Amino acid sequence: MGIKLDWSWSSAIIGAASALATTALISSKPKDPTFDVVSIKLTSFKLNFPLLDAELILTVQVTNPNVVPIQYSSTTMSIFYKGALLGSADVEAGSQPAKSSQLLQLPARLDGLQLAHHAASFIADAARREMVLDAAVDIAGTARVLWWDHKFKVHVDSHITVDPVFLEVIDQENKSKMDISLTGV
Repeated sequence: MGIKLDWSWSSAIIGAASALATTALISSKPKDPTFDVVSIKLTSFKLNFPLLDAELILTVQVTNPNVVPIQYSSTTMSIFYKGALLGSADVEAGSQPAKSSQLLQLPARLDGLQLAHHAASFIADAARREMVLDAAVDIAGTARVLWWDHKFKVHVDSHITVDPVFLEVIDQENKSKMDISLTGV
């Protein structure tokens, strides 16, 4: 019965710190970022004889709910109308701090020829002042956790209802899915 245990404060502190770090890593499960189109601004028309292409600026609010900052590469968002590719928006490479939200200004171009193919639908939508657009984008990047960079890929599908006369966002549904590589870069 005379077993003597060596106990020290430094061992207890190291054990508690290890338990806390393990709990923090386990509880910081990656969460999907959120994307919301805030506004659409018509910037110009470009003559693409015999039609006009429309150039826009899409203002998108991106929220990174995760506890680590991210870096992402440039990509292109595809914009669809009635199932046809109507145009695209450029997403420049960048970064975003942990647990933050920021506004991105995305230059976009809508193809006048594709819009002309759907002229009857577009005119009817303009008369109703309600046009449904779909968009899809894949964003790849890295998230730094301690000393390691982890690759991730986010796929975003958006279903956006806009007023084609005043270019106001009426409603939207955005779905994102993130895949993370657990191996270092």
